[in-house]
Amino acid sequence: MAADPKEGGVVKKGQEEGLKFAVSILKEFELPEGLLPLEGVVEVGFVKTTGFMWISQAKKIEHEFKMISKLVSYDTAIEGYVDKKRIKKLKGVKARELMLWPPVGEITLDDPPTGKIHFKSFAGITKTFPVQAFALDQ
Repeated sequence: MAADPKEGGVVKKGQEEGLKFAVSILKEFELPEGLLPLEGVVEVGFVKTTGFMWISQAKKIEHEFKMISKLVSYDTAIEGYVDKKRIKKLKGVKARELMLWPPVGEITLDDPPTGKIHFKSFAGITKTFPVQAFALDQ
């Protein structure tokens, strides 16, 4: 049996603490702070040694990133591995593409920075957007 990926993780409960924690993790790994517009956060956890991060929220939410007119769906359970300028093995996030909602599997920023962020679906489709579309105030 595989070890629990949450083992040894730091956990913050509730909307305010959880959201603050999620944003601090994004900041630490040089990811846009508005990437996870969470509501009704139950808990946010992070395991520093593996980069495993998980988020539970009370209900599934949809958020429109206005600058790029992109609707994104965030499940009640979101998880992935956070690394410098990247999140991989992401689960629980889908972006609307025409009539489909392909799951987003990986998010990567260019290094050195070009101002671009790339979203890769499990189907192998990659979409690129300006990083500023995911700033906290968007």
